[in-house]
Amino acid sequence: MRVDGGIGSDLARAAIAAKRQEAAGYDGIWAAETNHDPFLALTLAAEHTTGIEIGTGIAVAFARNPMTLAQTAYNLNAFAEGRFLLGLGSQIKPHITRRFSMEWSHPAPRMREFVLAMRAIWDCWTEGTKLDFRGDYYQHTLMTPFFNPGNNSHGAPRVFLAGVGTLMTEVAGEVADGFLCHGFTTESYLREVTVPALEKGLAKSGRGRADLQISFPAFVVTGMNEEAMAEAAKGVREQIAFYGSTPAYRGVLEHHGWGDLQTELNALSKEGKWAEMGSLITDDILETFAVVAEPQALAGGLLGRFGDVVDRISFYAPYEHDPAAWMPVVDRLRVG
Repeated sequence: MRVDGGIGSDLARAAIAAKRQEAAGYDGIWAAETNHDPFLALTLAAEHTTGIEIGTGIAVAFARNPMTLAQTAYNLNAFAEGRFLLGLGSQIKPHITRRFSMEWSHPAPRMREFVLAMRAIWDCWTEGTKLDFRGDYYQHTLMTPFFNPGNNSHGAPRVFLAGVGTLMTEVAGEVADGFLCHGFTTESYLREVTVPALEKGLAKSGRGRADLQISFPAFVVTGMNEEAMAEAAKGVREQIAFYGSTPAYRGVLEHHGWGDLQTELNALSKEGKWAEMGSLITDDILETFAVVAEPQALAGGLLGRFGDVVDRISFYAPYEHDPAAWMPVVDRLRVG
């Protein structure tokens, strides 16, 4: 199992963080598109590392178009000497339409076409094929020599898609090289909903499970003493509650018979009662979403849940913690 870390997207810290993660033995590092652009931080990470994989986890696809994203990802993969993983997500409608002022429609088929359009663009650059992509959402039919970067020795990046619902997950199985599980995913949902949808998509493309990597950011609650454990649990409860308030993720809660909780959380979020939302996450819900264990038992808990189904894993720990404390866990997970 590959074990990944994260560097954030702060340019002032990205290079140092990337070097430390590589020196510590992580296999990959992800940068998310939240309040900073992840591509800028990963460019610094690529410059200051030599072997670790770097990826966007995620970049918002629908805030861009296939041509602009194809160019950015292609350039970064060449600069990183083939180490770049293009992780994409759709985001939700309010952010696309109101934050980015972009069009929203049928996210799963649009994402499928987005990835296929990028692949057509990359084929034009790497194989010299004529650019003639005509879809329902995107059309790319012009590529003159002046704007063609040409082939490079590292080719196009691998594409990972993020998803929660079955339609987007199936698209990932059909057109992507990897799948980015959402942190708001339980072991049961992963095995009973996510993996079957991925397999359905893989079958459409004539591929098998070995052709696709599953990356999982696992919620973990851990600490060296009771006080630290309680603080970690508080942070994870609040993060679970935040995700649980989102209508698009209701299916995960319904899978466990907790659908009404989404309604409660959503109502509180509209009132701005973010702190109160965490109190609705019971111990049972917390332990369903997160591995709750002392540091020495954490690796065993993660392997027991995900060791036979996940190819890459990272730690989702939304609370203050010492990164050095993870290293024994990393070593154990890599051995398996």
